[in-house]
Amino acid sequence: MNPAALRILPLGGLGEIGKNMTVLEYEDRLLVVDVGLRFPTPDMVGIDLVLPDFGYLRERVEDIEAIVITHAHEDHVGALPWVLRDLGPESAPPIFGGPLTVAMARSKLDEHRLREIEMQDVDPGQRISAGPFEVELIHMTHSIPDSCAVAASTELGTVLVTGDYKFDQTPVDGPPADVSRLAELGAEGLLVLCGDSTNADRPGFAPSESGVGPQLERVFARAPGRIVVTSFASNIHRVQQVVDAAVTLDRKVALVGRSMRKNVNVARSLGHIDVPEGMLIPTREIDDFADERLVVISTGSQGEPLSALRRMAHRDHPAVELHSGDTVVFSATPIPGNEQAVNETIDRLYHIGCDVITTRDAPVHASGHGFEEELKLMLNLVQPRYVMPVHGDFKRLHLHGRLAEAVGVDPARVFRGENGLVLEVDARGARFGERERAGMVFVDGVDIGDVADVALRDRRMLSADGIFIVVATISEQTGASVVDPEVIFRGVPFLDEADELVSEIRQAVDDSLARAAAEEIREIDLLQRALHDDLGQFIYDRLRRRPMVLPVVVEV
Repeated sequence: MNPAALRILPLGGLGEIGKNMTVLEYEDRLLVVDVGLRFPTPDMVGIDLVLPDFGYLRERVEDIEAIVITHAHEDHVGALPWVLRDLGPESAPPIFGGPLTVAMARSKLDEHRLREIEMQDVDPGQRISAGPFEVELIHMTHSIPDSCAVAASTELGTVLVTGDYKFDQTPVDGPPADVSRLAELGAEGLLVLCGDSTNADRPGFAPSESGVGPQLERVFARAPGRIVVTSFASNIHRVQQVVDAAVTLDRKVALVGRSMRKNVNVARSLGHIDVPEGMLIPTREIDDFADERLVVISTGSQGEPLSALRRMAHRDHPAVELHSGDTVVFSATPIPGNEQAVNETIDRLYHIGCDVITTRDAPVHASGHGFEEELKLMLNLVQPRYVMPVHGDFKRLHLHGRLAEAVGVDPARVFRGENGLVLEVDARGARFGERERAGMVFVDGVDIGDVADVALRDRRMLSADGIFIVVATISEQTGASVVDPEVIFRGVPFLDEADELVSEIRQAVDDSLARAAAEEIREIDLLQRALHDDLGQFIYDRLRRRPMVLPVVVEV
């Protein structure tokens, strides 16, 4: 009897950078690898976070055996509280990950008051039984400790989900990636590789994280005043390098940003960050030290609207007021899509008088994702039968597929997918199957909604073209207008002839009401709908814009 088919369903991370989430299905049981989020693009007005659409999991919550997290970056673990709230805490499956990954995930769940969820630390090499899956975490190197690839074995074969990785030969924390175990998987016969594609467009090898520390020290030594370093709050290795450079130059360190303080506290408790006694100072004491004695480590490397550095750049931070002579070091590169926000922040910093150092000026950042040669090394180590590039936009998925073909993988066995498109593998081969529900869910504050949410549409309309509010008062008996309509407008751009336009709108309202009265339309909602359509067309013909039109009909 042939084994059952294995289904691989990406719910996020394909065709985009972020919100990584992959579902493996075998014998009608599910294993979820990563539950990430991504940050909104500028057109997502007022949206705080973007999550994968996990409706598929909601419908099959009883079939989920476990959730496995590769590492503790937001694009792999950030959606976990939302997923668990949606599935129902009482129905939540067990959650597995490395010690730091679980500690940071647990801290995140505590904020959402999800304290009863079962979570378990797993060491690399340890085997976990999850229904028909045998799961093993394999140690990898990335920009955060406890990064692992996930090998999920079934009767049909083994799937390797790499998570984020690079083959750093001189990591700052712990041993290099477990190349020997990856080679063993290749010798045993790997069925499918789901590999990180983030840097599939960059030739050569990624520079080692250990090379960043000396560069930071050189930049610090040249800075005459206060130094502000911004990086991802979860980049524990980078925080350690900044602390080391500060120690060498006899500077105190202040952590600014809630997520930065929280993550550093978790990492220190697990021994991943070593800070000498007395080095860290609270933010309230920043002004007590001379500028040349201080380094501030801050969130905001991606220009996020409410982040600490963004608020500093706009002179809106309660604890840090930047001034001329400060040096701001961007120890990160912009995630694709964030370039505009980062550039705006940098420009504001220059306006204040700060000296800004980015990766264009000095090698103060090393990517945590492998370049082309490392992706090829992974392919040659594990020798997969099938390859499914993941974790990247469509350009990078395509380039990763070409790298697989370059090292000898049959092009017919390279599957460039997209979110919601299932890869089905059985004894006869592999093929794309039917699409499942996938997409985006928006978070606004603490509420979530789908991509078609009318509120987002309205925000876009308001931000682009403004709003007209028209109040019409009509006779209950005849439906005719009894007083001049009131017209209120806000945010309508380039409105030079306002008085003339208001008069024309009033006439258009009277004309619309007269037509409705002639057709004996009396219902308020029908009258408002007719006014909305007539005024919308009139305003577009007049202004070539589509502001929001809110008609209000009052009967007297």
